[in-house]
Amino acid sequence: MERTLVHLIQEKTGISEQQAQMALETVIGFLKEKLPEPLAGQLDAVIGGSGSNDQLGSMLGAFGGMFGKQQ
Repeated sequence: MERTLVHLIQEKTGISEQQAQMALETVIGFLKEKLPEPLAGQLDAVIGGSGSNDQLGSMLGAFGGMFGKQQ
């Protein structure tokens, strides 16, 4: 079985799969509201599994820049 983000949340918190799904959807919705449009659009691709590792790396680098991390 492939380990998904929902399953990881479930393992780490001990909540049900349904609760973990709801938590993930809440976080994703929050990030989409706060991120600049290009990053918000990439979020769906990365979370949905269709994004490449390069996209994920670029997105994480941008997150770091938003929070003051120097690259």
